[in-house]
Amino acid sequence: MTTASTYRLRGGVAGRERLRVLSRVMETMTSGLLERLDIRPGARCLDVGCGGGDVTLALARLAGPAGEAVGIDIDEVKLRLARDEAADAGVENVDYRAASVDELPQDGEFDLVYARFLLTHLADPGAALRSMIGASRPGAVVAVEDIDYAVGFCHPPCAAYDAFWDVYPRVAAHAGGDARIGRRLPVLFAEAGLRGISVHIEQPAGFDRDVKLLSALTLENIADAAVAAGLIEAEEIAAHVEELHRFAARPDTLLSLPRVVQVWARVPDAG
Repeated sequence: MTTASTYRLRGGVAGRERLRVLSRVMETMTSGLLERLDIRPGARCLDVGCGGGDVTLALARLAGPAGEAVGIDIDEVKLRLARDEAADAGVENVDYRAASVDELPQDGEFDLVYARFLLTHLADPGAALRSMIGASRPGAVVAVEDIDYAVGFCHPPCAAYDAFWDVYPRVAAHAGGDARIGRRLPVLFAEAGLRGISVHIEQPAGFDRDVKLLSALTLENIADAAVAAGLIEAEEIAAHVEELHRFAARPDTLLSLPRVVQVWARVPDAG
């Protein structure tokens, strides 16, 4: 996804299982974005920081047999699982490659370059965006979905949820990332020279078990990084994870996730 020194969520199989829940939560929102992007058959699409490849498969299906979707990530375990899942799904026009965002091909070969929840982890998201543009042909679309970690809520009150909302941005900042990057995305797009910038914002919330479970899984996944950074004690974060799992399992609880900011724009035509 990015470099190992900046990514603070667990990788491998455990990370993939969290991404399955995330993909279910995001499915309607991301599908709506892809519809707005109007991806045509034959398009060449790049999914940067693809994780388990859920969006890569969706892009491959939209591009059709004449097109292609390429997913890149630094996590070899997730890539191996993604390849197996693509084969099981019978999707052949997909390719997964091990690479970081600063290793993207800069020959302008893609019609769409997309990233979900990647820039939030990076110390220099502007450089990453410029690398994505370099991989895009003139007139191509660059699209990003990322978080704006603000205005979360739950009912009834939950101390573990409040602790999660406190510690997550600090873990991101300690690693050089920005948990509130969503609000910066339109300006980053403008500074990178993209044209026709569009913005759409949603916030997952409700009684749905996956929505409620994601906070517990994310806190569990950042536990090692949070403890190593000295931001919280291991016993404390373990107790919060346990409480969040109990909270999510109750049918009478409601919980929100961070706002999701979707931004897309076009690469200027040559000349």
